[in-house]
Amino acid sequence: MQKPIKTIQSRYNYNDVWQWLQEKGIEVYGKKFQLHEEDKQTIYLLLCWFLQDDIAAPQLELDLEKGILLSGPVGCGKTTLMSLMRYVTADKNKFIVKSCRDISFEFIEDGFSVILKYSRGALYQYIPKNYCFDDLGVESSLRYYGNECNVMAEILLSRYDLFVSQNLITHVTTNLSASEIEESYGNRVRSRMRTMFNLIAFSNNSIDKRQ
Repeated sequence: MQKPIKTIQSRYNYNDVWQWLQEKGIEVYGKKFQLHEEDKQTIYLLLCWFLQDDIAAPQLELDLEKGILLSGPVGCGKTTLMSLMRYVTADKNKFIVKSCRDISFEFIEDGFSVILKYSRGALYQYIPKNYCFDDLGVESSLRYYGNECNVMAEILLSRYDLFVSQNLITHVTTNLSASEIEESYGNRVRSRMRTMFNLIAFSNNSIDKRQ
């Protein structure tokens, strides 16, 4: 069980960062945006990673060289918070949020070049980028000219290789459990995800903020 945030030594005043994030959320999403106290532990862990707080991270059992796997129920705020983290982090850790569902539609249109695009960069332009693959699990195995492919599984396997060889960071949001990830993507992907990611999870009782 993780230690309470308030006992952790840190480079930052997280209460000040919390207030800044609240104001940024209102600026980006409108006046109804609200950070919820019950999510404070989850949000502080995200802030610790994206601020690259090397003093607090070991105390919170966060590895700053791994990406984030953010899990939680539908509507708990995963996508919104990860999008806001782009304003928090330094330029070298900036990332693009990309819906897994949209990637699956791209695969239908463009085929296997899409896997290369999200693992090593655009075709003929091998420039890896940091991505947050949003809502892992909403896409399904698809066919391109009769060939079935688990698109996100292939992308994650490719990005694992780049994580090992080039320290390329990947983030993921999902509402799948660990067993559901293994069922959907296989034990090879699940095993590599353990190496690639810090798991940060909302409570299963988190409310749907869209209500």
